[in-house]
Formats: sequence, structure tokens, C-alpha cells
Amino acid sequence: MTTELPSNEKIEQVKAFLLKLQDTICQTLELSDGKAEFVEDNWVREQGGGGRTRVMTQGAVIEQGGVNFSHVFGTQMPASATAARPELAGRNFQAMGVSLVIHPNNPYIPTSHANVRFFIAEKEGEDPIWWFGGGFDLTPFFPFRDDVVHWHTVAQNLCAPFGDEYYPKYKKWCDDYFFLPHRNETRGVGGLFFDDLNTPDFATAFAFMQAVGNGFIDAYVPIIEKRKHTEYSAMERDFQLYRRGRYVEFNLVYDRGTLFGLQTGGRTESILMSMPPLARWEYNYVPDEGSAQGKLTPFLTPQDWLSSD
Repeated sequence: MTTELPSNEKIEQVKAFLLKLQDTICQTLELSDGKAEFVEDNWVREQGGGGRTRVMTQGAVIEQGGVNFSHVFGTQMPASATAARPELAGRNFQAMGVSLVIHPNNPYIPTSHANVRFFIAEKEGEDPIWWFGGGFDLTPFFPFRDDVVHWHTVAQNLCAPFGDEYYPKYKKWCDDYFFLPHRNETRGVGGLFFDDLNTPDFATAFAFMQAVGNGFIDAYVPIIEKRKHTEYSAMERDFQLYRRGRYVEFNLVYDRGTLFGLQTGGRTESILMSMPPLARWEYNYVPDEGSAQGKLTPFLTPQDWLSSD
């Protein structure tokens, strides 16, 4: 594990990349939507730091989407961070990242999520700890296998320059992380998830984080363009709202990013912008196996999407 603290210049390079990434993603999604624009809120965190939240609502394609940048400081890591890594307890920290969630109008366009982040935790007399994390995942309602294959092909291709082990390792981590134990199903069809990355050195770890951040647009926008004119009825919309309920369940019960934001006193509106604008629950609903809704079920089990079978 690398313990040398990155220089201020390197930290500023990470921040500059994240701000540019937010700009690029917002501009690209605005072009794809063709109607709405992101509205920006700049905010300051009382305990240190702040960010800029950008939200789009009532677009032609995007019902609600948020692309957030934050850079916050604190004197103590929250419980959500120290539970898995007790060595972080009692350390000062700074955290910066871009996090986004897109909830489309059309049920044939999947919901998507992505984030990339950088943490530094320090304590006098001890070696500093720093790492990168992030990933992206896809949550379809009426899935198409070719969309899922495209999504994972982009993920595999961006991982390839860093080593053959990157894609299978971080795909599995994504499958394991975005899993709802109380439903015994994944939130969607996965993608990539990585955390605690600081090897083999700063430059390589930063380069991988950049590849993941830049890869989101390559993975998601072609799916939007392919599906945004697909006609749908009240039946598809109703099922979309039902499945959005699973998204809410995961974000409020299991998502570490949500817990970290709330436990560090982050801006609540920015943290909870990941929630869908509308969702519903239905008691004991089980779709018929042969129905359009039932076709989603086989996609909610981790599998090798790039297999030729």
C-alpha cells in the first residue's frame, strides 16, 4: 500500500479533472435530452468545503437527473467509512468526487448511476492514507441484452490497459455491492465498482479513475439514443415506477455514499437528488414469468454478459 501523501499539485489535478468531468457529462446529457438544461446550485458546508449541484428536471428524455461535484473536509471520518476500515478512525479527511444519477422518462431507457472519488485521511504521527474509488452501474426496467452487452463492453475495454484482472474483479465487486439481500436480487445489471485503490502508484490509480469517469458517457449515451423514441404505454410506466422503488430501497438502506454524505453533514438536497422523482410500491407483487415485466427477472442475477453463449 502506498503511504506517501500526494502533493498539493496532484490533489489540484484531481479536482480539476472532476470539475471538467462534471461539465462534460452535463453538456453531453443536455445535447441528448434536447430540451432541458441542468440548473446549478453552489453550496458551502459549515464544517468545511462545499460543492456544486446540477439538476435537470422535466426534460424530453430525462425526468430527473443530477450531476454533483463536492469537495469536503472534516476532523473525523464518519461511521460509514470507519466500519470497514477502523484504521481511519480519528483522522482528519478530505473527500472530493463527482456523483450522478439519471432517471429517464421512457421505461425503455435504464436508470444509470456513476461516481468517481478521491479521499485523503491523515493523523499526526501516522502515515497518511489516500485512495480512489468509483464505478458505474445500469438499472433497466425492460432490458435488452444488446444494451447490457454494450455497457459491459465499454467497462471491459476501459479496464483492459490496466490489466486483465481489473474488469472481472471490479465487475464482481459491483455485482456484490449493488445487491438487495432482502429481495435476493441485484439492483440492476451491474458494471464496475472499485474502492481503496492506491496501487501501484498515484499516477496509475488516478488514470484508472479518469478512465471510469470518462467511460460513463461512452457507455450510457448510445443506449439513450437507441431507446429514447421507443413508444410506451401506461403499463410500462407503471412497472418503471414500481421498480424505482427498489432503487429507493437500496439507496436509503445500503448505499455507503448516501450514509457518508448524511453522516458528514453534507447538503441533504444534493445527497438525496439520487432519489427518483416518482416511485411506487405494491404489496406482494410478482410479475408473470412470460410477461414483459417478468423478462426483467433473469437479468437480476450476476452473470457473464460478455460470454458468447
